[in-house]
Amino acid sequence: MNSTILITVPTLAPAGLERLRSSGCKTIFISKAGGVPEMLERLKAEKVDAVILRQLNFDAEAIAAASSLKVISRHGVGFDGVDVAAATQRGIPVLIAPAANAVSVAELTIALMLAASRAIPRHDAAVRSGAWDRSHVGLQMSGRTLGLVGIGAIGRIVARAAVGLGMRVIAYDPYAHIAPGETSDFELVDSLDALLQRSNVVSLHCPLTDETRNLIGAAQLARMPKGGVLVNAARGPLVDDVALAAALRSGQLAAAGLDTMPKEPLPAGHPFRDLTNLVMTPHMGGSTDAALDSVSVIAVDHAMAVLNGSPINPAVCVNPSVLKS
Repeated sequence: MNSTILITVPTLAPAGLERLRSSGCKTIFISKAGGVPEMLERLKAEKVDAVILRQLNFDAEAIAAASSLKVISRHGVGFDGVDVAAATQRGIPVLIAPAANAVSVAELTIALMLAASRAIPRHDAAVRSGAWDRSHVGLQMSGRTLGLVGIGAIGRIVARAAVGLGMRVIAYDPYAHIAPGETSDFELVDSLDALLQRSNVVSLHCPLTDETRNLIGAAQLARMPKGGVLVNAARGPLVDDVALAAALRSGQLAAAGLDTMPKEPLPAGHPFRDLTNLVMTPHMGGSTDAALDSVSVIAVDHAMAVLNGSPINPAVCVNPSVLKS
């Protein structure tokens, strides 16, 4: 095959690299230092047929620069960094890899919940400095209610883990497809307000869209029982960061755990930097050996399917209308 695939990172996990090697396609990797400028330069200079997209945004300028582009294959499930409207106008499918890193993201969600509720990073730093202060009283999760906003693949795994910890689990997801008997680990509620009012811990598992941007703001945090915990391992802009900082300072929230922020990396002077009851990680939910192998293989396979003219499952296509043409 004479196709060219551009990968927007310096490398992929070994399983994905092996898939690329066996495809016979020309591959172009973007250096860590090169970023978007290097990507745009290569798109203009090369006849790129497919893009495997990780970390960098792919906006209308990038789509316009790629005159021969046939597919954008996301290395992950989020697609807010892609100008889907511009891709759709060109008839380019935008494909995602749902559930491929679900276990790893779910595990980090539970880790953030426990680290925040027990102030583990704060205690670790104190012990390393020579202190031995056991006066801080943490929160036990068993017996509390976890509210999941979104009950897709990741949410379902989190629900099972939380039940194992002795928590009650409720979920709100107006777009979920729930099979009969599938709610053994969680109770569905009919509104976000209903979930917030009952949840000691709220964990977000929904995509970033115009509808969900700033889904959790000051009004929503105020509806949670005082002393609750918020966890976000989905997308940073789901949460109003100013409102979250205020809730953590006032004690409305006891703690929070974030794997993603509205601006990444976190800017200097951001109020999150000074909050000792906030645990943060650098958007690493899917960064495990198993998850990276799985996602890389799926991302390559999706790109190859389009290039080979194979059928595409509409469930993994963000803009399925282009498949009809």
